[in-house]
Amino acid sequence: MSNSTSSICTNGEKMRNVSKIILLLTAATIAVMFTAPSLAAAPITSADTGNISWVLICSALVFIMTPGVALFYGGMLRKQSMSSILVQTLAAMSVMTVSWMLIGYTLAFGTDIHGIIGNLDHMFLIGLDAMTIPDGSTIPDMEFMLFQMMFAMITAAIVLGACAERVRFKAIILFLVVWSIAVYAPMAHWVWGGGWFDQHLIVLDFAGGTVVHICAAATGLAIAFALGRRSKHTVHRPHSIPMVFMGCLFLWAGWFGFNGGSGLAADGVAVNAIVVTQISAAFAAVSWSAVQYFHVGRVNVMGSIAGAVSGLVAITPAAGFVGPSEAIAIGLIGGIVCYAGVVFMHRKVKVDDASDVFGIHGIGGIWGAVATGIFALPAMTEAGYEGLLYGGTALFAGQLIAVAVTLVFAFTVSYVIIKTLGRFMDIRLTETEEMIGPDVIEHGEPSYNM
Repeated sequence: MSNSTSSICTNGEKMRNVSKIILLLTAATIAVMFTAPSLAAAPITSADTGNISWVLICSALVFIMTPGVALFYGGMLRKQSMSSILVQTLAAMSVMTVSWMLIGYTLAFGTDIHGIIGNLDHMFLIGLDAMTIPDGSTIPDMEFMLFQMMFAMITAAIVLGACAERVRFKAIILFLVVWSIAVYAPMAHWVWGGGWFDQHLIVLDFAGGTVVHICAAATGLAIAFALGRRSKHTVHRPHSIPMVFMGCLFLWAGWFGFNGGSGLAADGVAVNAIVVTQISAAFAAVSWSAVQYFHVGRVNVMGSIAGAVSGLVAITPAAGFVGPSEAIAIGLIGGIVCYAGVVFMHRKVKVDDASDVFGIHGIGGIWGAVATGIFALPAMTEAGYEGLLYGGTALFAGQLIAVAVTLVFAFTVSYVIIKTLGRFMDIRLTETEEMIGPDVIEHGEPSYNM
């Protein structure tokens, strides 16, 4: 009886704490509504609607990528982990949206503070307007915020694949809350928000090679390293290859918005970005399959899918700065280096990256960033930056430094966050719980009743 009473009291305390947090957030929101500066709204002209429509479409396409990741990873895992990855993805979407709206966007794109972070002028989206277009832009700031929110969501979702099947739900969600502010927002500011990369280096990242893929891969690797390997008594193999295929198609289609929308205009840059995205993905699938055939004597579905995703990752930072010929080279090499990266991670690195996040997103993102420094066409960069192939060295050097800093920063801070959480809570399932599966243990909801 005393145990039941204690449990009820504990649950009551938790509910009161949650209620206090909700009340505080509501009060803060109301305060912001009455203190926000009034905005002079001017009607958007017909000349603006093409770009506005295009970026809205691209935002929707990038949004679709996140549930695509859930299917992609879910199919790669055991059937006992399917519900777990679905609910983690949904929670990550909510966490990143709330964080981005409250403080993430302003830290990433607010007025620069010493090259490190943005200021707090746009907390709670203060000062953003859907009806006016600022000087130097062709879309409203609010739409830009929305587009970038989708990038924050997909980056968090990618992280989940590395630590799947053994991280506790509450631990990964609390991790993402802190990570969204301590890692993702600074990275976005350094590369896209006028931070120190932009101030002191020549760095080109059209759609997120460093901010999204390398950052997510290094983060996932840090969590996987901190958690340790999954149980050796559990068979780790995909439970649904068709589901992985469907997730890949969601990702591939969404990538057209991911890269095609990053120029923020419906113009030739968008057309080129989508064309080179398709080319790189196809050629990477071909090169991965060829290497796999010569290495193990067969080509399979999972390999072809991994190859295509490798090409999509590799072209991401370069999509606005290279043409079709360069995309062929980026895709071909991307498929080969990512295949080698996955094999190396499996055989040599004692870290259990459950969904090959680092082998594909990490290695692919690194190659894509370096390839941008090699192949960038002067005519396609605003300041005429030259890739190494055309005699430029400053861009190539900047890309190398950006890659190194992103790897070290994202891994180190992420490792500190997860280890700190581990001092206050259990962050991973026990071996017995892992064998039963997080679907039942954590959520009481198996995906399949057969």
